[in-house]
Parts: sequence; C-alpha cells; structure tokens
Amino acid sequence: MLDKKCILVGIPLDCGKVTKGCVMGPDAYRTVGLFEVIQNLGYEVFDFGNVSPETFDSVDVDNLEPYKLNENIAWTGAIAQIAKKQMQFGLPIFMGGDHAVSMGSVSGVAAYAATQNRPLFVLWLDAHSDFHTPQSTKSGNLHGTPMAYFTGQAGFEKFPELEVIVDPRNVFMIGLRSVDHPEKEALDALSISIADMRFIDEFGIKPSLLQFLARVRDSNGLLHVSFDVDFLDPMIAPAVGTTVPGGATIREAHLTMELLHDSGLVTSLDLVELNPMLDENGKTAKLMVDLTASILGKRIFDKPTGSL
Repeated sequence: MLDKKCILVGIPLDCGKVTKGCVMGPDAYRTVGLFEVIQNLGYEVFDFGNVSPETFDSVDVDNLEPYKLNENIAWTGAIAQIAKKQMQFGLPIFMGGDHAVSMGSVSGVAAYAATQNRPLFVLWLDAHSDFHTPQSTKSGNLHGTPMAYFTGQAGFEKFPELEVIVDPRNVFMIGLRSVDHPEKEALDALSISIADMRFIDEFGIKPSLLQFLARVRDSNGLLHVSFDVDFLDPMIAPAVGTTVPGGATIREAHLTMELLHDSGLVTSLDLVELNPMLDENGKTAKLMVDLTASILGKRIFDKPTGSL
C-alpha cells in the first residue's frame, strides 16, 4: 500500500449499459461511510469528488451502436487522465459507476506505471470477462468491453489511444461464470489466467491467487484490482444489474481481500456496478465497504477464541 494514503474518486458513469442506477454508486459508498471506515483503519483519506466526462456529442449520428458510444469515449479520456495523476498521491479508489469505468481507470494506471518503469498487473473480480469489442458485443453495452480495450484488442479506434497496453499475461480473472463464445475464443488465444467458479469450487481461491501475487512481486509490478459487485453471489449482493447465480460467498470474498492486503501489493482499486436502485436497505453497499476495509487491513475474525 502507498504510505497509508487513499484517494476516493467518484465516477458516476452510467452509460456503459442500458439499465440505469449506477450513477448513484459513488454517493451510496459515501452514504454508508466508506471515507470514515478507511480513516478508522489509520489511512489519510481525501475525497476527490465526482469526475465529469470530457465534452461529447450526445447523438452518435454515424453509429447508434454501441450504446452511447460518444459518451463512453468521453468518460474514458477523462478517467484515464485523473487516474494517471492520482496515482502519484496514494492508493486511488475509483467508485463507479458501471464497469466501463475500467476503460479509463486501468489505462490511466497503466500509463502511470510506465512512468515508474514498472509493469501493471490487473486482478479482475467479476462474473464476466468483459472481453467484447464494440464489434463483437450483441447487446451494445460497453461495460462488457474494458478488458479488451486496455489489453490493446482491435476495434477501439474511436477511443483514446492507449499510452500503454496492459500485457494480457499480467491479467488474472477470478469468479467467471458467464462468458460468451467470442470472449472465450479471445481469452483462450491470449492464454489469460482464469479461476472460474468451477475452479474455485474444486481448488479454492488461495493457491492460484498466491501464485499470481508472487508473479506481481517478482516483477516489481503495480497491482490494480477491479472489483465488480457481480463477483459476489446475488444472494448476498443483490444490487447489480447483471446478476449471475453461484458467485463468491462472503468468506471467499473476504479471504480474497485479506490475502491481497497481506501481499502489500495493491496500488489501485475499482468498485463498480453497484446499483443502489436494486439494493435492499443498503445491504450490498455496506458489504462492498466491508470488503474494501478488508483489502486495506481490517480483519473480521481477529479476536482470540475463548475457552470452549
């Protein structure tokens, strides 16, 4: 972790998909006390406020697909610039917003890593691989494309040119359980490391995650964690528009976060796809804050067990 300093960056991006509600995500995190929770863990916390997109044409005259293409392009450019800058000051937490946030956050963090002559590694906690391109997506929802964008796949010519391409070999995806055929073919071709839920059921999260973290450490890399609400099972985290049954349990999720904290390698974090419109009295928002606290050092079961 970077000198116990955290920067909260609100990104009310809600144009990566048709279903609305993620625009309220950043303020939901603030409402349930993310700032105070991090501060109580001994961090110096600064709330950057909410980001706005660059100027864009509201109507895509020449191409009405994908959905809100121009707006997504404008957000990507703005987020990337802010992400690159905020990396200088501490550990930025990008509070989304849907997962199109990561087109800008990861590309900006990768650009910063290059200024330090260090590679960027990405841990992708998600039910989906988000490896579509604007051409392959059938839904037109660009929150399903960030991984393809920042790993330099073709089809993003209208988007900001990447300063640095993230090496697909530096990506590890955990929790996948909904991957379209074109995405699977692309992932197989690039040999991206994956621990889907079948793998986790059989072998658990810890061994493969520790192997990945060892690679980050041995490479002197920076580590960006992109945490989608739908990584979690919808029974415990209903506030997401892309629910897929069979996700991570509370303990699997906390173990992941605790192992990340133990590594001391995490340098930036996305919190994406929280849709407060779909929540149950703040249940999901509070759980996401608890899990963020775990990645920053909080322990749930840290009290000694008494005599039985």
